[in-house]
Amino acid sequence: MVGFNSTSFHPATFQLTGFPGQEAAYHWIAVPFVVLYVTAMAGNCLVLCIVWVDQRLHQPMYLFLCMLAVSDLGMALSTLPTVLGTFCFYFIDIAFDACLVQMFFIHFFSFMESGILLAMAFDRFVAICNPLRYAAILTNPRIVRIGLAVVFKSTLMLFPFPFLIKRLPYCKSNVLSHAYCLHSDMMRLACADTTLNNICGLFASLITYGLDSLFITLSYIMILRTVLNVASHEQRLTALNTCISHICAVLLFYVPTLAVPIIHRFWKNAPLLVHILMSYVYIFVPPVLNPIVYSVKMKEIHKGILRLFSRG
Repeated sequence: MVGFNSTSFHPATFQLTGFPGQEAAYHWIAVPFVVLYVTAMAGNCLVLCIVWVDQRLHQPMYLFLCMLAVSDLGMALSTLPTVLGTFCFYFIDIAFDACLVQMFFIHFFSFMESGILLAMAFDRFVAICNPLRYAAILTNPRIVRIGLAVVFKSTLMLFPFPFLIKRLPYCKSNVLSHAYCLHSDMMRLACADTTLNNICGLFASLITYGLDSLFITLSYIMILRTVLNVASHEQRLTALNTCISHICAVLLFYVPTLAVPIIHRFWKNAPLLVHILMSYVYIFVPPVLNPIVYSVKMKEIHKGILRLFSRG
């Protein structure tokens, strides 16, 4: 069943899994996935287009939003070939090296999104807690450096992962649990000690998701303290209203990211369908809903959409 490389004991291919036992309905299951991909790509491209066209939106908050849109597009494009290939054409085989590449980019864009959400929290912190120095602190060169730092950190955290997977021998099944490749899923199939992989995975997750979420929380604690010291009730609401879109984006990202490992660890007897659906929620929710949230809650993006379509 499994084709192995005789020198490194790697399977020639991995087999992707959609919804086991529902193969006859894959063409129907593909329909919502196509809708989700179209929504994610159209929404994020629309945000990028609006900010690019309107010079008034070339401000830190909207530039960080563009970075978030790029990250969401990257996540969607990373999984699109195998997910649609599985459900539309029943192409379930993926080459070992191709699986490594996909694994890297899925985790890369996930780590990148976490870093961008932290940068956006810093933007809101400066705007509310130190508004007089906002323009001096968040200059365009500094924003570029923050973006490059997020990319560098994500790359550095994930650089060892393909090599850690490639060093493992595989002598078990080559069937993955999802229609895309993840580090934990590939590691599970190895027939060797995976302690080093587990340690590196935990370290990367703590340094990325753990520290980023901690600093985001601290930023909002300081924002809340500043807002509560404002005398006017209307000014408080105005200040907090500028944070709602970002808070929604943080929840849309971190809730599924934390829910998936918690369910795997503490609800092992959960129906297989629950595990499968939660893994797709983790992949699809941020890219699909982020542009919708920002389009609805940010007046300038909303107006930009109306101007773009009225002009068309």
